Amino acid sequence: MTGEISFFELGVEDADKARAFYGGLFGWTFEPVPPGSGYSVTTPNIPGGVHGGDSGAGAYLFFEVDDLDVALARVVALGGMVEAGPGGHDDHANSTARFGRFRFCRDDQGSPFGLHQPPASEAG
Repeated sequence: MTGEISFFELGVEDADKARAFYGGLFGWTFEPVPPGSGYSVTTPNIPGGVHGGDSGAGAYLFFEVDDLDVALARVVALGGMVEAGPGGHDDHANSTARFGRFRFCRDDQGSPFGLHQPPASEAG
């Protein structure tokens, strides 16, 4: 497990407004993500995403792991919790191939974080 921040996700009410705001503020570029749920974000150093319908949410940070399944078992063994259902884009084969696998978790004190296994072509 590497533990480096490897991806971020911004939850917002309106993904199009977020694209205009963050694109204008930071110069980030955005590409639509099927099935129209948001955008992939290109920044100078860490890739990210924006999804709509998540009013009042903050930024989600994802820490890179070599093997998501092993990392999830370790979270539980250490007293943490794995959120129900797939996190991020784990349920779409094309998105998984492009962005990797994601899962939301909580540490042993209930604080949220995410785990990210990059796609095979980017891992390592």
